[in-house]
Amino acid sequence: MKATLSCCIIEDEYLAQEILEEYIRKVPFLELKGVFSSPLEATAQLQTEQPDVLFLDINMPDLDGLSFIPMLSPKPMIILTTAYDQYALKAYELEVRDYLVKPFTFERFYKSVLRLYQQQSPERDVQAQVERAAPSGEADYIFLKVGHRIQKVAVRNILFVEGMKDYLRIHTTQEKLMTLLSFAQLEELLPAREFARVHRSFLVAIAKIEHIEKNRIQIADQLIPISDTYAEAFYRRLRGLQ
Repeated sequence: MKATLSCCIIEDEYLAQEILEEYIRKVPFLELKGVFSSPLEATAQLQTEQPDVLFLDINMPDLDGLSFIPMLSPKPMIILTTAYDQYALKAYELEVRDYLVKPFTFERFYKSVLRLYQQQSPERDVQAQVERAAPSGEADYIFLKVGHRIQKVAVRNILFVEGMKDYLRIHTTQEKLMTLLSFAQLEELLPAREFARVHRSFLVAIAKIEHIEKNRIQIADQLIPISDTYAEAFYRRLRGLQ
């Protein structure tokens, strides 16, 4: 576990900046690297510093915090600090680590950062396991972020994957899991020879196909369409031509 978590603040209200700075100074494992009044002002240093934690306000001029989050790469652990509670669902969709509604106490602040500090090691261990388990996309299992947990999923149990706007729904032999990934990101984790994209909204496990009729695939109790975009490459796969 790292001795300290580096952090930055993006907050356009001077008083809120001061409160956050004071709270951070009280916590031995936090190290403040920068304070900024807007995302535009912070962008260059965030690329250089790559802090572990970003305290981010939502309502700011020019560019709001929620719009800024998808632009971050790499993305730090984000704690939103805001006077409004109506953005909580959107924050969850963006995988924000916590949502602090102003005015928040030091106790609430400390609980939030302590949880991040305690969780950092397990999450990095999980990432290392993913890399060790699947150096060439041939893993027996993968790890997926599902809600607030990281879940181990056996590749052999995956039936098909369904696109749900910003999420993917993983249909397995035991359950259905929702994860905030793109098809491209998931395909990097899965064994390429065992899965095929058949539609912009569907990826299937080839071994789980029961039959195909009229450009529709039967897997378990689900009929999955084959779109024209993917049909030729998919049928070539089945014929063993690629």
